[in-house]
Amino acid sequence: MSYSKLEYIWLDGSAPTQGLRSKTKVLRNFSGNIEDAPIWSFDGSSTQQAKGGASDCLLKPVAMYPDPARHDAYLVMTEVLNADGTPHETNGRAHIDDDDNDFWFGFEQEYFLWDPETSLPYGFPAGGYPAPQGPYYCGVGANTAFGRDIVEEHFDICLQAGLNIEGINAEVAAGQWEFQIFAEGAAAAGDQIWIARYLLERTTEQYGLTINWHPKPLGDTDWNGSGMHANFSNSILREAGSQDVYNKICESFGPVVKEHMDVYGAYNDERLTGKHETQSIDQFSYGISDRGASIRIPIATVENGWKGWLEDRRPASNADPYMVAARIIKTVKAAS
Repeated sequence: MSYSKLEYIWLDGSAPTQGLRSKTKVLRNFSGNIEDAPIWSFDGSSTQQAKGGASDCLLKPVAMYPDPARHDAYLVMTEVLNADGTPHETNGRAHIDDDDNDFWFGFEQEYFLWDPETSLPYGFPAGGYPAPQGPYYCGVGANTAFGRDIVEEHFDICLQAGLNIEGINAEVAAGQWEFQIFAEGAAAAGDQIWIARYLLERTTEQYGLTINWHPKPLGDTDWNGSGMHANFSNSILREAGSQDVYNKICESFGPVVKEHMDVYGAYNDERLTGKHETQSIDQFSYGISDRGASIRIPIATVENGWKGWLEDRRPASNADPYMVAARIIKTVKAAS
């Protein structure tokens, strides 16, 4: 008899930013198909998702990937359901209106490798700061690239797990890195970002480090914050061939700034200040190749005859990609 280990992964009820939880289920003679991964339950009273008197919540498998760290094992992304099978209020994935996978998303996930002993980014000297930012973005060398071995290990694990990770790079601040995930379908993109985050957290456990997802962990300093830029398209954007179409869609984001900010991550006001390649959180702008705008129109889209995608630069590094995608889809559909 063979056995498989399935790591069920879900989002908890922590506020204002949800955290990752997981537990392992052993299945005998498992087929390897997600359709045969059963719905499971957990104690929601221990994850801020239920009361003790009615604590059962359900885990519904929605995506599955091979687990590179274990033999005959799988990483199972799940949705949290109430005991009656309805979506739990913490289930952001259930808000996505993209049944035909017409929307494609590419998320640029920034983060800081964090030293819990110094409460500073990995590579920062204890009690101080390294040289000002400038040489760290895509930098090379021991005095600019901190934690490359960890980042490369995570990169390889994501590829082995079958995630559509598009690349990695060192970011503008010391100890800050980025990976990119692309998927055809908003839910699939969100699934893969969450699995990649889970694998990153698990990787850094071995090094005594943590991941700081806060959008501005160094406070009011001259160090960049962390975002999760959302590159998105649908068939209209991919086939438009018209600047007017792009302008109309971009302008539709202006009246709903608050609605987007409500789901673009906690403490994002500390990052979206109008400095460090950001637009102010209470303003909206768009422009071609403008990294200080709310939405950037990539030059590649223009050069391709206005057929391509847009980049919303406002989502924070700690935002839920499901909720970000759901809100973008709602706005774009209203303009179409």
